[in-house]
Formats: sequence, C-alpha cells, structure tokens
Amino acid sequence: MASPVGEAAETEIITIIVKWSGKEYPIDTVSLRNTVGHLKLAVEAKTGVLARRQKLLGLKYKAKPPADDVPLNQLNLKPNCKIMMMGTREEALEEVINPSTDWGNNVVNDLEVEEEEEIAIENREIYLKKIKRRVAEYSVEEINPFRNGKKLLVLDIDYTLFDHRSVADHPLQLMRPYLHQFLTAAYEDYDIVIWSATNMKWVQLKMKELGVLENSNYKIAFLLDNLAMISIQTEKRGVIDVKPLGVIWGKYPRYHKGNTIMFDDVRSNFLMNPQSGLRIRPFREAHKNQQTDKELLKLKKYLKRIAKLDDFTELNHRRWER
Repeated sequence: MASPVGEAAETEIITIIVKWSGKEYPIDTVSLRNTVGHLKLAVEAKTGVLARRQKLLGLKYKAKPPADDVPLNQLNLKPNCKIMMMGTREEALEEVINPSTDWGNNVVNDLEVEEEEEIAIENREIYLKKIKRRVAEYSVEEINPFRNGKKLLVLDIDYTLFDHRSVADHPLQLMRPYLHQFLTAAYEDYDIVIWSATNMKWVQLKMKELGVLENSNYKIAFLLDNLAMISIQTEKRGVIDVKPLGVIWGKYPRYHKGNTIMFDDVRSNFLMNPQSGLRIRPFREAHKNQQTDKELLKLKKYLKRIAKLDDFTELNHRRWER
C-alpha cells in the first residue's frame, strides 16, 4: 500500500515559475501526479501560447526533454523551480506572416535617436559613475583564460545568435546559421564574451543548449547578464538599459576601445560606446531564413580583416559591408 505521506506529496499542488518573453509566470494549478501536457495547458492559460507551440527548457527525463505524457513526479521538480519557455502566441505569428508596414519606420526612428545623442551620452559623468560602480560590484566568473595579444569580441544572444521568439522542437533549430563556424574563426584573433540582457541562468542555459560553452574549437572567456547593464536617460526614448563596454574595460584593462568590437541587433545597447558597436541584422523567423541568412559568414570575414589593425578607433562599423 502506498504511503499516505508519499500520496499526499504527489497530489500536492506544486508551484513552477515559467520564464517567457522577459516575464515570470507562476504556475500553481498542477500537481506532481499531472503530466507535462497538463503543465503546458496551465502555461497556455497564463501566457496565451498554445500548448502545441511550447518548448519548455530545463525539464529533463532520462537525460532528454520529456514527452507530454511523462508525469511531473518523474522530473525531480522542486517547489518554485524556474524553467524557460520558448513559444509564440498566435497573434504574434500572424504578425510574422503579415508584418505591419510600420515596422521599418520604427527602425529608422531608433537610428535617428542614437545618431543625435550617442556622443553626448557616452561622456556624461552620471553614467560614467554608474559604470565605475558596476566595475566595483559586478562579479565576473571567468570560464576560460584570456590570451595574450588577442582582441575582444562581445556578442549579444537574442536575434544575434539565436531566434528566441520562434517555435521549434529544439533550440538548435533556432540557432543562427554558421554560428559555430563563425565562433571558431573569430577565436583565432579574439577572446569572446557573451553578453545578454537576460539573467545569468538563462544565458547559461541558452549557451549550453546551443553547444557554445563546451565546444572544442573555441572557448568563451566569460558571460555577462542584465546586472552588468546600466540605465540611461534619452531625450526621445526615455529610460533604457544599455551594455557599457566600460564595465569590461574597467575590470580587464588589457581590453579597451582600440581592440574591442561588439555585435548586437539593438543599436541602443551600445550607446555608451557607439564607436565600438556593430549593429547586426536581427535573425528572426528561423524556419524561413535558415537557408538564406549569411550574416555570420560575412562578419567572419570582416573580423578577420580588421584583426590586422592595431587600433579600432578609426573604424566606422556602420560601413562594415562596404
């Protein structure tokens, strides 16, 4: 006969925190006797993402992602554990299929703001003080040693290396084409840092799922998350968070404006160091663009070409394709 204590534990409601689209959703309507499929239905009720479009990252059953019929009591879940969900609402998919004609105008406005304000912003004392605080307080966990004579490449994740909004059976299906080939080539001349605007748990999870952290052909020096960012005030866009390279330069003086380049699909992320940033085309709709996206192949050649230079400060990365 089953133990009453064990039975009570299995029927007890468990709270699971689902991270999706920058927000956390507590799911507190399933018990350990329910299945992964039941959990997905509960997530659908909270987020609006259909169960069939969900990919729950962080759940493992016999070292593999669990099928929908696997009971939750087989997954070693703990109360208030956090998992990440990949998926898209139906209305968002409709927008992808029939995109709004206003999207391009938003991009133009974004560029106008940065061209007008970026030089003034990067030199404001209030923001330089924030950077100094990050240098003093933010803890970096070094993964691999730095190498003498190498320049620095700082990479964003979402829409730069990975389509984080599309739906797929496995994250590898959303990886930007030629990612590992690009990183292997870049590693010849650059130490590589990954910097995402999400928290460290999700940075590590995404990089592990994509096979970036344990690749024998290249090494990642360290990872940075949203806590290394600072908030700044812009005239037209209000308060935004940015990725100041000064945090890295302050902690590791071997890197500086003359030997650092940063790729991000959002130009405002390098408002504190506009000359060092290169805005990469965002990688969206992975299922449509896997065969045609060649951005990383082109940027691989650009990195190799400029690696010969002693000083990057005279470069205009906005003209990298010319």
